[in-house]
Amino acid sequence: MDCNAQLAALPAGAPDDVERFYQAGYFAAAERRIGALLAEDRLPPMAKAALQARAEQMRRLPENYPYTRAAALERLRREVPDFTESEFDALVDSGHIDWRFIEGEPHYQERFAETLAIYPALNARGFAADPPSDLRARTAQQLRAAGRLQAEITLRLTLAPAQPAAPETPVQAWLPFPAACPEQSHIELLDATPGGTLAPDDAPQRTIFWQGTAAQAPFSVTFRYRFRTVWHDLEAAAAVPEADPAVGFLEEEAPHIQFTPWLRDLCAQITAGCGDPLARARAVYDYVTLHTSYRYQPAYICHDSIADGCARNGWGDCGVMALLFITLCRLAGVPARWQSGLSVTPDHAGCHDWAQFYLTGYGWLWADCSFGAGAHRRGDEALRRHYFGHLDPMRMVANRRCFAQLTPPCEAWRDDPYDNQTGELVLDGRPLHGAARLHTSEVLDFKLL
Repeated sequence: MDCNAQLAALPAGAPDDVERFYQAGYFAAAERRIGALLAEDRLPPMAKAALQARAEQMRRLPENYPYTRAAALERLRREVPDFTESEFDALVDSGHIDWRFIEGEPHYQERFAETLAIYPALNARGFAADPPSDLRARTAQQLRAAGRLQAEITLRLTLAPAQPAAPETPVQAWLPFPAACPEQSHIELLDATPGGTLAPDDAPQRTIFWQGTAAQAPFSVTFRYRFRTVWHDLEAAAAVPEADPAVGFLEEEAPHIQFTPWLRDLCAQITAGCGDPLARARAVYDYVTLHTSYRYQPAYICHDSIADGCARNGWGDCGVMALLFITLCRLAGVPARWQSGLSVTPDHAGCHDWAQFYLTGYGWLWADCSFGAGAHRRGDEALRRHYFGHLDPMRMVANRRCFAQLTPPCEAWRDDPYDNQTGELVLDGRPLHGAARLHTSEVLDFKLL
């Protein structure tokens, strides 16, 4: 049985007592109640699946919110020794620090300090932050001038258990691999741990898979590919005909692309007066990039409804913003879908998610809302506008569907059931999550062609 499929039942909810324990962080009490409910005969299948999904979320939340208040203050004072409790409370109250109850006490998200380093006002207090790079802005200017831009990229990905295991221990491992799509070509498998099997070119989350033993770890794959981007002058575009209904990608997809009352009302508000699909998609992009602040997130399995939560709270990371854009576009009658994989520079490759939307006369275009929101935060309006309709060539697409199965299916609870950027690892039938796995992404070669 595919455990991960149970997450689609999360919108069904749970009985009130389970939810009260869950929201207060009394997870042991909630799990006892779930066990009693599952033993009863009265629950329909969807309710049982929702309870199983909620139980898995509770197993994952403590590792995603490890800091007590005292530990969080200690973490901040390592960088700013005179950081005060009142400053900490102000950051919590303003939404800059993510928290939730664990056993009735507030606990803080594992990357909360990295979120604080993003904001210039906080950098003035001494939080470490990388200096801003103009690489993306320069690449966007090159694309506009040349009309098209292509990069040839060579990457090596690895995955291994964090703790040693007996050499004969059975292992299943999946690592992402470039998908064949219009913007990505010349895909070459250069090297890999022996015994790997590639998923089909068109797999919604493309991987290389091993059924082996711990003696083979770390599992590794090296590949080369080309990524191409094309410039479209959308700023001067006239009204575009209605999107082709045969394209699809207009429906809800539980649990995260849900047409909730909040999102229906928001979509109606922000697209009022927009007469064509291009205008509606642009209005959605403007809303997401101008009204959503970047904040590092817990593992996506910890979320109930990502798009709705992003709209309600006003913050998110790249995938959260992408899902909000996709959901609002679909509500507005504009086909939209998921893309993700890696963002790649000459010296770094990191996880990244973005979206696509469809316009008749153009086909599938792109919206990178988190890069757009980051450009807005830095005051670069030209770059913000660039990421509506365009990408940069510095990325790798592995996934073209959110919440898709791997090849072959991973039926144990995945580290990330919605996306696949760092791979999945099952050791002797036990899935490894978070810090129990070691993953690397190494840029071996990068050149613009």
